Amino acid sequence: MEQAYARQYAELYRRHWWWRAREHLIVDVLTHLRPAVRWGTILDVGCGDGLFFDRAAQFGEVEGVEPDASLVSPESPYRARIHIGPFDESFEPRKRYSLVLMLDVLEHLADPAAALRHAASLLAPDGILLVTVPAFNLVWTNHDELNRHLTRYTRATLRRLADAVGLRVTHMWYFFHSLFLAKLAVRLWEAVLPRSPAPPSLPPRWINGALYALARGEQRLLGRLSLPFGSSLMLIACLRTATPLRTLSNSRVGGDRGSQR
Repeated sequence: MEQAYARQYAELYRRHWWWRAREHLIVDVLTHLRPAVRWGTILDVGCGDGLFFDRAAQFGEVEGVEPDASLVSPESPYRARIHIGPFDESFEPRKRYSLVLMLDVLEHLADPAAALRHAASLLAPDGILLVTVPAFNLVWTNHDELNRHLTRYTRATLRRLADAVGLRVTHMWYFFHSLFLAKLAVRLWEAVLPRSPAPPSLPPRWINGALYALARGEQRLLGRLSLPFGSSLMLIACLRTATPLRTLSNSRVGGDRGSQR
């Protein structure tokens, strides 16, 4: 992540419609999947400054790992629960996690299979892995350059990755459908009028609110249609030996059950 962007990230996360809508979708999914009692331990991989810890705490005891020390504030109330270092075999916490989160992480990694394999090795026997990634290289824009993305995923490429490391995919679906169309337009615009990447800014309040409402409406309504496109992709997986997960309701989380197997 570019440093100028990193300095703005916390405010964007707390206020920007995209981060707000993504967070609420993740919470909706976790609320529906959680067991009768809370998950015991939760690992947030690539957690930054622990910005999702507050919401994740309702589901279990949360800790994180963040390879980029510049993203973790020494004043963070969660600093003691964030391991700063690479997410590889050197990170061995001597425990297993009931829930592992990788929220927009894999697209940054030169070896995403190794990271996903390590995440699988840290899952408890009936643990759950939840992954979000940007979708479709077709809509690659300057925003991907700014975020230092290496690729964007499709259902097929993300499933192959999960299969290769021994995970069982139970749910997978695209979201942010309208944003896919907007990003496609931006891709075409940037091809005609190239420009340098610039950090995103917070839209005016009324636009920010309207875009948030649109995104949440899509999650509740269009997710039922299992549309074959979106600017983001969510995957839920478990170990192949795990007890089958509860089926997600499309009407409650905007999900797609077509990927279960």
